[in-house]
Amino acid sequence: MTISSSGPSTSAADEAKRARIRASLARRHLTERIFKGLGVAAVVTALALVGTLFWMVISKGYPAFTQANVALEVYFDPEIIDVDAAPVRAAGQSDADFRAQNLAWQRQVTLANWNAIVEQAVRDAAPAGFEIDARSALALVETGERHRLRDLFVANPALLGQRVPVEMLASANTDNWLKGTINRDLEDSRQQLSAQTRALADQLLENGTISFKFAWHIFTNVDSRSAPASAGLAGAFVGSLYMMLIVILLAVPIGVASAIYLEEFAPKNRWTDLIEVNINNLAAVPSIVFGLLGAAAFIQYFGLPRSAPIVGGLVLTLMTLPTIIIATRSSLRAVPPSLRQAALGLGASKTQMVFHHVLPVTLPGILTATIIGVAQALGETAPLLIIGMNAFVASIPATPFDQASALPAQIYLWQGNENRNFFEARTSAAIMVLLALMLALNAIAVLLRRRLERRG
Repeated sequence: MTISSSGPSTSAADEAKRARIRASLARRHLTERIFKGLGVAAVVTALALVGTLFWMVISKGYPAFTQANVALEVYFDPEIIDVDAAPVRAAGQSDADFRAQNLAWQRQVTLANWNAIVEQAVRDAAPAGFEIDARSALALVETGERHRLRDLFVANPALLGQRVPVEMLASANTDNWLKGTINRDLEDSRQQLSAQTRALADQLLENGTISFKFAWHIFTNVDSRSAPASAGLAGAFVGSLYMMLIVILLAVPIGVASAIYLEEFAPKNRWTDLIEVNINNLAAVPSIVFGLLGAAAFIQYFGLPRSAPIVGGLVLTLMTLPTIIIATRSSLRAVPPSLRQAALGLGASKTQMVFHHVLPVTLPGILTATIIGVAQALGETAPLLIIGMNAFVASIPATPFDQASALPAQIYLWQGNENRNFFEARTSAAIMVLLALMLALNAIAVLLRRRLERRG
């Protein structure tokens, strides 16, 4: 009888094999943990960078949403406002004659020394015995407030000879001084306000005559160079809305229709291949090139008005079209072929198959890509600068053909303003408004996508 001696050696070989397997599993598990750790680190880093960006913008921008206001008691002095009585329409007087008479009276009111009214109101608010010259007194209040007093008087001529409490905007330099954005230790020659104005501003803030309130005028006023403290984003905001309306009305239907034709109906030949290559190349073209194209084609050749939302919208449409076409085609390609085959097998035509079966499935993806493309176009700056959207326009556009600015261009203008102490915060506030609008568009895209996916 022979006894096999392979038992111990077989056991040792199995043990070695199991050891190699355990070592291999340990390496694989270690690699997996390292990969997960790198993924988590990448996500945390990205969130930290985004959070840092938002924190920097918000921390610099939120002070701009509060503005120093001066509560003054204004005396509409008849000796200063030496004008005739407001015209009263006579019996049988025509509308044109009364309008001309009223305009002549308003011109007479405008010629009154409203700076003297503001100066006297500031002197009345100063503490007893406080001496201040006329220029220093006027420097406390925004220059545009004298026009507001004039408008109050035109609207109610009965104010003549009365004392009325009026809350006025403090000047940009006064706002800087009170918020501490100006170094108080600088010598007088380097300060933007005189020593009298600075001292009076501190005292009025201490006794409550000056207070900080929410600056609603950022959203309701247009840009202003003569009265920077009252500058707002209304004109740029409406200009951006007009441009986005044009992009949605043109880029979305043209882009989606082009993608459907190229993906579902166009024959596969060298021409369609050339078109596809050019579309992909256009998606990578720098945005400033589209601005040059828009300036050459729409302004010089077609004669459209410069610095108008219609031109900006057309330029952004050209820039957004490749993105919408590529995203729509990707959504169409993701539809399984079995859906198309089933529709055709049941007797549907190709057009019915595309519009009744394929498009409803791809609609969430198409809608999301479209809104994201529009949101990207909203933040573009370079093409708008080329076509003149950075022009100073102190009005709200009534139509897309009127001159206007846009939010990115307004941010560019404010960033280069000479009063950096004041407009640095105002620039960050404008960035916050632009980011809020873009986040709102992205949120709408997400909500619509989820809703359409549940419905589908």
